[in-house]
Amino acid sequence: MGTVSIKFYHNEDFNRNRGGIHIRKNKQHLPTGTIILIIAVIGIISFMSGCVSSSTQSPELDSASGSESGSASATSRASDELVVNVYSHTKEPATGFDPLLGWGCGHVNFEPLVQSTLFKSADDGSIINDLATGYSVSSDGKTWTVNVRDDVKFTDGKKLSASDVAFTFNAAIGSNSELDMSNLESAAAINETAVEFKLKEPQSSFIWRLRYVGIVPEHAYEKEAYGRNPVGSGPYKLIQWDRGQQAIFEYNPDYYGQEPYFKKITMLFLDKDTAFAAAKSGKVDIAEIEINNVNQKVDGYNLISFPASRAFGVSFPMQKNTGNKSLKGDPVGNNVTADIAIRKALNTGIDRKVIVDGVLYGKGDVEYTGVDQREFGNPEAKITDSNLEKARKILEDAGWKDIDEDGIREKNGIRAEFDLYYSSSDQTRQALSVAVSEQAKKLGIKINLKGASWDEIYANQYSSAVLYAYSSIDTFNLYQQYHSKEADDTYKNPGLYSNPVVDRYLESALRSSDQDEATKYWQLAAYDGNTGYGPAGDATWLWLVTMDYLYVVDETLDLGTPQKNAGADILGNIYEWKRID
Repeated sequence: MGTVSIKFYHNEDFNRNRGGIHIRKNKQHLPTGTIILIIAVIGIISFMSGCVSSSTQSPELDSASGSESGSASATSRASDELVVNVYSHTKEPATGFDPLLGWGCGHVNFEPLVQSTLFKSADDGSIINDLATGYSVSSDGKTWTVNVRDDVKFTDGKKLSASDVAFTFNAAIGSNSELDMSNLESAAAINETAVEFKLKEPQSSFIWRLRYVGIVPEHAYEKEAYGRNPVGSGPYKLIQWDRGQQAIFEYNPDYYGQEPYFKKITMLFLDKDTAFAAAKSGKVDIAEIEINNVNQKVDGYNLISFPASRAFGVSFPMQKNTGNKSLKGDPVGNNVTADIAIRKALNTGIDRKVIVDGVLYGKGDVEYTGVDQREFGNPEAKITDSNLEKARKILEDAGWKDIDEDGIREKNGIRAEFDLYYSSSDQTRQALSVAVSEQAKKLGIKINLKGASWDEIYANQYSSAVLYAYSSIDTFNLYQQYHSKEADDTYKNPGLYSNPVVDRYLESALRSSDQDEATKYWQLAAYDGNTGYGPAGDATWLWLVTMDYLYVVDETLDLGTPQKNAGADILGNIYEWKRID
């Protein structure tokens, strides 16, 4: 069987640096607070800068190793050594580098570096073979057969076989909720190069489980110890992990795939502000930064933004307040947002472009369905926004009028007023919430802003609006987000949306054994010309914007062709990276 091709069409315009000769920065006069941060970072990097492994078990420190690179910073390192701080890609894995405990998977899926996956992403976003040589799905959608290449070794020299793949997925069942293997009944090696996966129910989105779960060796996997000393078959091997500081990876010479230019990667575990300070001092090659630093110039670095379909939007409680409670006893229902006229008016009247420019400094795009830029997004589900007159007419026709002329509309004695919760620890979500609230005033709708902890947000999500983010490329999350359910106190489908037509489309998409057919049903769920979850249909959310991931990148780095929807998985094409000296 040939290459699996699942295309993604993404409107993105990234700036890709091709670099040149890099002359290191002049000294900068920095604020005292920044200097303190930089001193802390220098302490970390000075410790690790000369680390070279003489063996995978016992890496040795050699301060003389490496030569001055084109990025002639105060820290000497060879040109094929890379220092990165890609916060959204990794952070620091509390349980170590174990795919069965979430490394490479979960909320943000990314290249696990140490382990191989059955499939990976091409530059155009399509899914292509990695360990796999092809796959097939039975007509009932419950049996997936994946063929595996026979020329792969783990870093301990043992050959990787289909039994290792089966072991990995069987061990993953119930091991970590982020992996969500609840629909996998079992995996079995048919022979040395073929694995059969038995599903409880058809699931077209199972391809994403095969895409992101790193394969571990059956003979060398111990749950308590593996994360600290992982044995894998990926392009790199972990040689050192200093908790709270850094992890160091070296190229795996037995790797079967394309050989990367960078033979050593030091991954720092710094918050974004500290990483930005490190970039200012020339101590990192690439660092993810906060949106509020977007206009700051860093000598010797380029600012690069990567579209990632990281959508932000407001969830609306869809049910009326009848006194119902969630399973935990939290209130359910909102008599204002349950009215489709309120939801339609906000979707129509809000000016999303103003929000992109004002809150995101232009580093993003307008968003209408939460999945506009995905292959399974439906353009027909969108609406034309920033039309105040049309939005006001929607409200007037539905009986929402400002009778007492206080600027807030009423209907049947109910004011057009509701609470909007957002994470108080996230400045971007706060700014987005403020922007929505201010624009809603022009429609005669009052939105009360509530900065809160996530525990408080979850307790109020079924009765109040919430500013959420959505970034998964796994279509199963689309199913969870819009398929009807009861108030079970998870953040999936927080509005308790229930539409039997949409349910049928989502179920058909999930049952399909053909990805193209599944895509058709995912799109119909958003809008079929009459109904759907999108703003042209039931307007279940007020999707606002997608926000780019922002990085400062040493100008001597060439990042190749970043994968579509790269964003958090910026190391997904590490094989193409090189240094221009």
